[in-house]
Amino acid sequence: MQHHDYIDLVENRYFGMVAAGDIAATSRCFTADAVITILHGDNPLRIFKAAPGPSEVHISEFWRHLCGNFAVRFDEFEHLVDAAAHRCSAIFRVTLAPKATSPYFTHGVLTLRNCNFFWIRGLQIEKMLVYYASPQPGGASSMKPTGYPQG
Repeated sequence: MQHHDYIDLVENRYFGMVAAGDIAATSRCFTADAVITILHGDNPLRIFKAAPGPSEVHISEFWRHLCGNFAVRFDEFEHLVDAAAHRCSAIFRVTLAPKATSPYFTHGVLTLRNCNFFWIRGLQIEKMLVYYASPQPGGASSMKPTGYPQG
C-alpha cells in the first residue's frame, strides 16, 4: 500500500462508512480477527473483537451503539502514515448529534478531538486503538458515546 491508500482506507472507507451508518461496509474494513480498543480518560478499557469469545463483545456493537444514537460527522483530519510498518494514525474532530430517539438527546451536540491508531494487514485494519478526551473540564463527562453503556 502507498501513503494515499492508508488515508483512503482510514478516512474514506472506514470513517466514511461509519458516518453513513453502514455497519456492514464498516465491518468489511477489518480483518476477521481484528481488535478495537477504546481509551477514554481513566475509564476501563473497552475491547471489541471481530472473533469474540463467549464473554467478549463483537466489533459491530461499537458502531451499532454509535450510529444508533448519533448522527456522526468526521472532519479536520491529519494523518501520520508509516507505510513500511503498515501503520497509520488519524487525528480528527468528530461531531456527535444525538438522534431524537437516543437517550443522549437532551445532552445536545458533542464535539470531540480524537486520535485513532491503525495497524493494517493487507487492505484491512487488524487493530485499532481509539483515544478520545472528555469534552468536560477535569475529565468529568456524563456522555460516553463510543460503546460505554449508560450507567
